[in-house]
Amino acid sequence: MTITDTPKLLRVLCGEIETPVPVWMMRQAGRHLPEYLELRARAKNFLDFCYSPAMAAEATLQPVDRYDMDGAILFADILLVLDAMGLGVTFEKGVGPIVETVTAGGGLRRVPVETAAQRLSPVYETVGRVRSKLSSSKTLIGFCGAPWTVALYAIEGRGGTDKSTARIWAYQHAEALDQLLDDLIEVSAHYLASQAQAGADALMLFDSWAEGLPDTVFDRLITRPNAKLIARVRELGVTAPIIAFPRGAGTSLPAFVQSVPANGIGLDTAISPDFVQRAVPRTMAVQGHLDPLLLIAGGQEMEDRVRSILSAYADRPHIFNLGHGIRPETPIAHVERVLEIIRGGGK
Repeated sequence: MTITDTPKLLRVLCGEIETPVPVWMMRQAGRHLPEYLELRARAKNFLDFCYSPAMAAEATLQPVDRYDMDGAILFADILLVLDAMGLGVTFEKGVGPIVETVTAGGGLRRVPVETAAQRLSPVYETVGRVRSKLSSSKTLIGFCGAPWTVALYAIEGRGGTDKSTARIWAYQHAEALDQLLDDLIEVSAHYLASQAQAGADALMLFDSWAEGLPDTVFDRLITRPNAKLIARVRELGVTAPIIAFPRGAGTSLPAFVQSVPANGIGLDTAISPDFVQRAVPRTMAVQGHLDPLLLIAGGQEMEDRVRSILSAYADRPHIFNLGHGIRPETPIAHVERVLEIIRGGGK
């Protein structure tokens, strides 16, 4: 494949500047789409949905079909890794994920790495199904949760908390924490490698709970595990570009991008373009920023923000995205207006 045959989003991840910029949106396959809600109603439960390749592939392709996005993000969940590793994972309506917790001396080596990776084979089938149906001009993005973000659920057992229990646990059980993170890194690396082998063009690490960490522990919980995971993925022979997303990194972002060998960096809503331009090398692709709540609000303020983001990163590789995922109440017309501005060169 020559550079001109390479999908636009992949060219940006390889350091090219494209106009108009490629665009996809986190959680674009989800509850703001009526076709998704109809599909979801056919599954017994959320895990069954994720482990049903035909349904998961359809969910992955829905936003590409509706919006002509440049990227398709695999429909799955970051907690599938814990499920494959032998922790009980369920999703309760109105509550969210419920996870069997680890003990300070237990680690996560309940099953061999190869067994855990094999348990995730329905996800690889989903990747293959999507890649076979997706246009060659579109990029299929595989993903996993970054080590600390997934570890939080194994420690606390649920979402919707202030994450204080996990942070106290991390302070009190340093050795157990290291083992937990290492276990997650090894299984996640094989998981990502299998996604790439099945047809994923790029990979993304979601560290959704990197926010709020003191600078004294950010390196240990976020930077080093992300770097170690990417290094392990490369050891397994994966050459696909990788996007890291340390949401809420703040002033730790410069050290993160210096130490983590990612091809692109995801940006949350709170960080300013001026800071990013100083912190992130101009050859590294950036994506993100737009507030999902502003996407709900719409109007002139949304349009002005879209244009300002496009202008801020006009001189560097840039993928347009949100600072976090699309929310269920997002009007489809607002997504369409954002895409219209991007594809019209900011007009």
